[in-house]
Amino acid sequence: MLLTRQLLQTVAEIAQRAGTRIMDVYERPGQPEVVNKSDDSPLTEADLRANTLIVAELQTLSPDVPILSEESVPVPFELRHDWSRFWLVDPLDGTREFLSRNGEFTVNIAMIENGFPVLGVVHVPVTGITYLGLHGHDGGAWRVAPDTVWHPVRCTPLPVRAQWKYHTLRVVASRRHSGDAQDLLLDALSAHFAGIQRLPMGSSLKICLLAEGLADFYPRLAPTSEWDTAAAHAVLTAAGGNIFDLSLKALEYNRKIAMLNPSFLATADVSKPWIDVLNELSHPGK
Repeated sequence: MLLTRQLLQTVAEIAQRAGTRIMDVYERPGQPEVVNKSDDSPLTEADLRANTLIVAELQTLSPDVPILSEESVPVPFELRHDWSRFWLVDPLDGTREFLSRNGEFTVNIAMIENGFPVLGVVHVPVTGITYLGLHGHDGGAWRVAPDTVWHPVRCTPLPVRAQWKYHTLRVVASRRHSGDAQDLLLDALSAHFAGIQRLPMGSSLKICLLAEGLADFYPRLAPTSEWDTAAAHAVLTAAGGNIFDLSLKALEYNRKIAMLNPSFLATADVSKPWIDVLNELSHPGK
């Protein structure tokens, strides 16, 4: 299967149809029924309806490409560790945001090749906006409004280091998962910049803000799963940014038994001065 814009368009349409199923539940009066999964995360009818559609559509689109979805039966590592290419899906990222009705939830579909996301679609059902990322000769990153026009997006680089003292660093952060470690990191960064502007946001939208040039940095020092980040990671790298673990190694997928990401640092600017500062802050005293 070639990585083309036509393929990306087809996957976007699948995500958008899943978004319609989610909105059918979202717009009903009253609170939807919730079941808590084994990790205490919530599961709703909207998650399951979106998952059923996405899995069926991807199986039709690419019958030979395996699918790993948060809401499907888990695949043992001994079966999936040899997969060179597969779909990684979160049919409703931000179920708690869905339940609180703040609109900050997404449909995430990514293609992983040899551990890295090479195609990503992040659809926002409430606004109808879709973020797209594609690698290869036909690649790029786009924001697609409901008018269906593909608007190219690009990360915004930081100014040269001598100008950081005049620049306010725009930091996206989870509405629900911050903690002392993140606060310490941001306090340390504040010594290098004129100030820190915190932009609270739910779901994979945080990473998409970096890709769109509306934020500079997203530290995540609390647990996430691989399906939470993969699609937006593809968008971000296609737009010029990246996601690193605390050793500043690019985040990889399907490399271990647990489908959990390490703590990570998502950046819109991967230039060396910025990376050096992050390295110093994530390894104090080294």
